[in-house]
Amino acid sequence: MLTARCLHEAGVRVLLLERGHLGREASWAGGGILSPLYPWQYPAPVNRMAAISQRAYARFAENLKGETGIDPEWLPSGMLVLDAEEQEALRWDAEYDTSVEYLTQEALRAYEPALAPSFEHGLWLPAIAQIRSPRLIKALHASLDMRGIEYREHTEVLRLRLEGDTVAGVETAQGAINAKRVVIASGAWSARLIPSACMPIEVEPVRGQMILFKTRPNLVRHMILCHGDYLIPRRDGHVLVGSTLEEAGFDKATTAQAREDLRIKALEWVPALDKYPIEHHWSGLRPGSPGGIPYVGQHPDIQGLYFNTGHFRCGIVLAPASAQLAVDLMLGRPPQLPSGPYALNAVR
Repeated sequence: MLTARCLHEAGVRVLLLERGHLGREASWAGGGILSPLYPWQYPAPVNRMAAISQRAYARFAENLKGETGIDPEWLPSGMLVLDAEEQEALRWDAEYDTSVEYLTQEALRAYEPALAPSFEHGLWLPAIAQIRSPRLIKALHASLDMRGIEYREHTEVLRLRLEGDTVAGVETAQGAINAKRVVIASGAWSARLIPSACMPIEVEPVRGQMILFKTRPNLVRHMILCHGDYLIPRRDGHVLVGSTLEEAGFDKATTAQAREDLRIKALEWVPALDKYPIEHHWSGLRPGSPGGIPYVGQHPDIQGLYFNTGHFRCGIVLAPASAQLAVDLMLGRPPQLPSGPYALNAVR
């Protein structure tokens, strides 16, 4: 949706094809942390793209709210990291000019009074914000409608239409559609559309399950990250707990084991959550890619075929910069960041 919106803003006629409902896959399922988890562990291309998006998100969310009346709930809640590698984090902090503060146990209690007493120290990242993913999706959908951007839901693309080594459109379950340029932004399903004789897009589905508590507001004040899992408090008192990493193919089923594992972890961190019900349990399929670096650019074997996919766990945070890069490359404009690391044939 965001790629289509950026193309429309550039004056390009766009048709968006969606096999199900717009935005209802990994984007809807994600927690909405506007940062790579443990950003110091990610390669530079992810952090550079994230930095551009992070600077844009507050205004982007405000513009969407003003345009559609739907608040995506951008919230600079900050994040506590309870198992951080302090020296790595400080080196990342110096390189990207962020703000990382070491917290003693006493300081940790002051920031997050409900936190279990077993945590003796942590890191505080005040600049990390969040956004409420389903509301972001709803606002983007409304923005497409208000701008007159054409889309067709329940229209699965079955294959590309090629004339030699040039794209000519797509075949859908409802028939052929001609186009001089095609963008694959199909998340975990992106690899299916590349012909076997061409360089593949190395994207695989990685299932993630989450649960949602309904608590009083401010029981949990900040996002909390520990051992790869996280808590995300919303303004209204909902607290998300995520997320599993499972190789389950395209199976989106939830499991009782994952629900219990997530619940136990949440109670270990914030024992007071035991007083509140689990309101929802869901899953999504992330588009896993080597190093978590997205693929953005033109296919080296097929003229007119572009891609914007493979964002793994960072789809929401990378979205504004990723969409802008894809559109800049399609239209031959100077990009905001070097495009080489995101190419299909880049060394990862």
